[in-house]
Amino acid sequence: MEVRLGATTQRKKLRIYERHDIDSLRQLARLSEGERAAMKAVAAVLPFRVNDHVLEELIDWDAVPDDPIYQLTFPQAGMLARADLQRMMELMGAGASAEQIQGAAREIRARLNPHPAGQVELNVPRLDGRPVMGMQHKYRETVLFFPAQGQTCHAYCTYCFRWPQFVGLDDETKFASREADVLVAYLRAHPEVTNVLFTGGDPLLMRTAVLRRYIEPLIKARLPHLVSIRLGTKAPAYWPYRFVTDPDADDLLRLFEEVRAAGMHIALMAHFSHPRELEPPVAREAVRRIRSTGAVVRCQAPLIRHVNDDPRVWATMWAAQVRLGAVPYYMFVERDTGAREYFEVPLARAAEIFRLAYRSVSGLARTVRGPSMSATPGKVVINGVARVGSEQVFVLQMLQARNPEWVGRPFFAAYDPRATWFDQLRPAPGGEGFFFERELQAMTRGRRPRDQARRSLPIYGASAATHAAVS
Repeated sequence: MEVRLGATTQRKKLRIYERHDIDSLRQLARLSEGERAAMKAVAAVLPFRVNDHVLEELIDWDAVPDDPIYQLTFPQAGMLARADLQRMMELMGAGASAEQIQGAAREIRARLNPHPAGQVELNVPRLDGRPVMGMQHKYRETVLFFPAQGQTCHAYCTYCFRWPQFVGLDDETKFASREADVLVAYLRAHPEVTNVLFTGGDPLLMRTAVLRRYIEPLIKARLPHLVSIRLGTKAPAYWPYRFVTDPDADDLLRLFEEVRAAGMHIALMAHFSHPRELEPPVAREAVRRIRSTGAVVRCQAPLIRHVNDDPRVWATMWAAQVRLGAVPYYMFVERDTGAREYFEVPLARAAEIFRLAYRSVSGLARTVRGPSMSATPGKVVINGVARVGSEQVFVLQMLQARNPEWVGRPFFAAYDPRATWFDQLRPAPGGEGFFFERELQAMTRGRRPRDQARRSLPIYGASAATHAAVS
């Protein structure tokens, strides 16, 4: 299949570059030997992968090192603590063995909060009394599924909070499953679940034939409560050819159509971090083709220092998404893991960036929510900064929560201009604590109420169609 984009026909084969390619990448020849050595040292600890599309279409090499896509994809010296960077560079410069380098890298990784927000302790569900490590079930209506073949990406984001999936930190706690039957069985046992999110890694790195082995069982199961299938992906930005000229691109789009024909919604939860990712004609064609199947493209990304910490960037990106028929969905706060100190933005500044960007776009782009923290209790959004009496406070609420009864209840935190994550916030003066704290502490101690997963069940009664109408 050939797809004509403008006046030229483009067909590309995915070519991946990793740490061992750093010295041979012609684009990096402009860096000094020391800069490349630092890059390789960081890449020995945190994952690194790029492809030709990122290298040739997305990065402005004349603007390096400040170019946002370069910062988004290439390891930077500041991503490790100075002592850790020096240690890794000395080991690698002295010709240390692979085992020694990996041993030092493991020690550093273990200090980088590899599984934040209770992912292992609180999110892993159980089936027939046994944990299912290839799934997470944090919010009542949504189950996350990690297909084993989709636990890598077309390129890695340097901020990615799922970086442990890519470095083999601990295979026992790596989220991955090859068993679609287990997913179906779990959904049958949990009628409160209305949608499944395939995530990773990037499930769209898989060939369509492999992806079918996971999605077709959901179609054939005809579960009346299953409304939506979501695919968390960066492919429209990092490898849009997946939907346009890859050999199985048409089959992928047919699979989307089959989900729709089965009466389910299908959504691509597309990670666009910067408007430049939407500029190549092939990226715009990818979005068009996805939407032609009846699938919806919902766009999300974290707010990242060095990449998109500017309200003009977000306003431009949201407007471009609307122009393409995609839906601005979330601005996240960068999670407290990995190279967090390099990327984090104070919450007060994040709220102001969101406000300034939000007021700059039309109502069609104001579907976006944020800035939102995917913290242990739930998705906590900062609605703004206000004054209560003589005190300045953050106005917060949960968009999702471990207990659905917590959702939508405003609460206040003391204003802290330096705080960058939810666990650094304290209740506003006069409060005895956040309203959910006691119940959350019970959950973390293993005293989760038996009925909590099914508490406040969806408001529909007889059919999933009714629920879809009111959701």
